Amino acid sequence: MTKDYSAFFPGRATGSGSAPALSPLETLGWHSHFAQQISVDALAETPPVRIVEVHHNALHVVGDGIDTTIQPLSDATVGDWVLLDRRQPQASRVLERRNLLKRRAPGTDRKIQLIAANIDTMFIVSSCNQDFNIARLERYVAMAFEAEINAVIVLTKSDLASDAEAYAEAADAISDLVAVVLLDARGDEPGKKLADWCRPGQTVAFLGSSGVGKSSLTNALAGTQSIETQPIREDDAKGRHTTTRRQLHAVPGGCLVLDTPGMRELQLTDAAAGIDDLFADLHALSAECRFNDCRHMSEPGCAVRAAIERGEIDPARLRRWHKLKAEEAFNSASLAERRAKDKAFGKMARRVLKAKNYKEYGP
Repeated sequence: MTKDYSAFFPGRATGSGSAPALSPLETLGWHSHFAQQISVDALAETPPVRIVEVHHNALHVVGDGIDTTIQPLSDATVGDWVLLDRRQPQASRVLERRNLLKRRAPGTDRKIQLIAANIDTMFIVSSCNQDFNIARLERYVAMAFEAEINAVIVLTKSDLASDAEAYAEAADAISDLVAVVLLDARGDEPGKKLADWCRPGQTVAFLGSSGVGKSSLTNALAGTQSIETQPIREDDAKGRHTTTRRQLHAVPGGCLVLDTPGMRELQLTDAAAGIDDLFADLHALSAECRFNDCRHMSEPGCAVRAAIERGEIDPARLRRWHKLKAEEAFNSASLAERRAKDKAFGKMARRVLKAKNYKEYGP
């Protein structure tokens, strides 16, 4: 592949001078975006720490000379920066995020699951086997675009594929804004081919299905085998859940790597802009349709259908666009309805409590 990916590298330094050494906080991903949210005086009283691991009943946080656990904070996730209140940890404040990865949680309770916050580069990992799925990759790319995170598609197990380049070409066609890297997750290839995105102070995340090599990639960057890995099933190339929680790992060179459990299901919500960016050509064509509410099915004057008839648009891509837009709209509406119902229930509960107190104690 001859595509030039130099524009995809975040903040690549120029010139021959070496970059200045990073402070302990900068090594953890501290950024001016966070620094401007707190005064110098307040830094001493409530030092910033980053959530590097989320347990069921505790948060593992790390800062400059700080490595401890605190009780869970509302709506906090791995990657968040927190101003630690040592006297009252529950009063610690989560700083405004640079970005947030989220999805509709699996199941029927219509909740949002926070995946990670403050990520510089999202590595979307797939394998050169039956796991490879264009529609699934598009979902991850749309999620990254919505969060305004640099996205890179990493294709593993290239050494086992008879035609690995065919997988790379298919992935490369998803978006001109996404780099594609073909590699073997073992050995030194990840360190070499992903180095430009994994520089000191950067936070990167590996996301994808189980068994595609996310933990192997993290181990390769760390130069250890500390994270357990498992082989895939030979009959269908499906993987088993090895990583059970999201955790940030510090690797040699100063990069932080987020290893995540495999996702069997990625339901998008609040991602309309990301989907439009992913299907920018279809989105632009739809503006030329005769009717504003054109469904691009059989309506007269449909610019999208005309492009398909001219062979400029793949009909399968249009179907995937329709499916993603419908799913996102349904999930966003369902979650908005849930939030409205929760808010209404809270108001009702407060009214009942107020009436009860009035009855017992008077005005």
